[in-house]
Amino acid sequence: MEFIVKKFEILREISLTQGVVEKKTTIPILANLLMDARGENVHLAATDLELGIKTNCRAKVKKEGCITTPAKSFLDIIRSLPDADIKIKRLENDWVQITCGSASFKIVGLPSDNFPALPELKENLVDIPALVLLNLINKTIFAIASEESRYTLNGALLLVKPLSVTMVSTDGHRLAHIEKQANFENLNTEVRVLIPKKALAELQRLLAEAEEGDLISFGKDATHLFFRLKNRLMISRMLTGQFPNYDAVLPKENSKTIILNREEIGSAVKRVSLLADDKSRAIRILLDNNKLEISSSNTDLGEAKETLETDYTADPLQIGFNCQYLLDFLSVTQDSSVSFDFKDEQSAGQLRPATEEDYHYRYIVMPMRV
Repeated sequence: MEFIVKKFEILREISLTQGVVEKKTTIPILANLLMDARGENVHLAATDLELGIKTNCRAKVKKEGCITTPAKSFLDIIRSLPDADIKIKRLENDWVQITCGSASFKIVGLPSDNFPALPELKENLVDIPALVLLNLINKTIFAIASEESRYTLNGALLLVKPLSVTMVSTDGHRLAHIEKQANFENLNTEVRVLIPKKALAELQRLLAEAEEGDLISFGKDATHLFFRLKNRLMISRMLTGQFPNYDAVLPKENSKTIILNREEIGSAVKRVSLLADDKSRAIRILLDNNKLEISSSNTDLGEAKETLETDYTADPLQIGFNCQYLLDFLSVTQDSSVSFDFKDEQSAGQLRPATEEDYHYRYIVMPMRV
C-alpha cells in the first residue's frame, strides 16, 4: 500500500474518527484506524464495536492495499506535519512509513484482517435536514440518563412521521421534548428508534460541519442505525427496550405562567447556585406579587437570594428545583425570553422558549423539597 494525500484533507477525516476509537481496550485492533487505499481515495474506518465511522478522502494511490495504525499516534503525527503532501507507505511486517518534507516516521501497524467488519447502509428510510437533526440533538442530549442501570434512558427517542420529526430524552428527573413540522414525502410509516448517547455526541460532531440544505440519510437494520452525511457514514448499535410514555409526563394544567429574560434569569440562577447544597443543588423559587425570588442555603457556607421583577399576579407559589437542570435548558435555548409554567408546589414545572416559531420545544423538570 502506498499513497499521497494532502494534510488538511486526511487530518479532517481522521480527527472525526477519534471519538469512536476505543482508548482503553483489551482488544488492540480497536485502538487502531483502518486505512484502505484504492481507486482515487483512501477509505478510513474506526470502531469500538458499539459505534463505528467510515469516511474517505481523495488520494493519489500508487499501490492499493490495507493496514491499520494506532489511531491516536497517527493523528498526532499528521497534525504535527507541515501543510504539504504526505506520503504513507506500508512496509514489511506491517510497519507504516509516513513522510512529509524532511520529516519521516515509522509506526507499528496491525494487519487489517483482524479489523471488525462494519455493516453497510442497505436501505435509506428517510432523509432528514442535517441542521434540523443537529438542533434536535443539541436541545435534548443533556437530559439523557448517565446511569447504566437505566438502559432505555441511556439514549434519546427519535420519532419520524410523514409530517414531523421529534426527539425526546429523560433521566427520570427531567424531560426534554422537541418537535418540528416537516414533510417527508417518501415516508409512509412511523420510524421510532432509540439512539445511544455516545452516538448522539458523535452525530453532533459530524453534523457541526453540515451546511444549509444538507440532508442526512437515515436507515436501520435489525441491530444497527445508520447516518450518512456526504462521504461519511456513522453506524451505531440500536438501543432496545421500551422508552417511557412521555406523553403522560407532559404537563396539561400548568396555568401559572411568567415570561423572563433568558440572560437575566440565567445569571441570577448561576449566582444563587454558588451557595446551593453541593449534593442536592437545590434552589428555591418564590413567586408572589409581581416578584420572583430565587434563593439557596448551605449549612457550611451560608445563604444567597436574588429578586427579579415579573408579571406574576396569581396566588403565591414556592417550589424547589435542581439549579443545574434549569441552567442546562437556559444554555441551549437561543430565545431572548423564556416561559416558566407552573401548576403547584408538587407538580413538575415546564420551561419553553417564549416565542416559538419553527420548533415546539418543552423542558419538564420535577420539583424538589427545599
